Amino acid sequence: QVLLTESGGGLVQAGDSLTLSCTASGRRANTLAMGWFRQVPDKEREPIAAISWSSENIYYADSVKGRFTITRDNTKSTAYLNMTNLKPEDTAVYFCTADLVVEYVKSGLGHWGQGTQVTVSK
Repeated sequence: QVLLTESGGGLVQAGDSLTLSCTASGRRANTLAMGWFRQVPDKEREPIAAISWSSENIYYADSVKGRFTITRDNTKSTAYLNMTNLKPEDTAVYFCTADLVVEYVKSGLGHWGQGTQVTVSK
């Protein structure tokens, strides 16, 4: 079993930056690809970024490309999502996910964190 613990959400203003963290624990936790989804009320969860264990394979959704950066520190079993130039439409609950490879992470069928709220005011 893999446990994912997110942190770093909060309330910010448009144009601000925020970094989310996700720490993985449990068996094989440090060998998995990791990623982030987000969800707004009445909409499906959307994969927005993912990174392979080696950091060689990285995915971004078009909606965040150029503004968000995903990185990881395998010594800490932690993935980070650095979000810059935040917009009100980025307001959502952000979920950390993990699975064997980036493509599986994007499918949303792997392990999930509990989610952290990000609110961007105008």
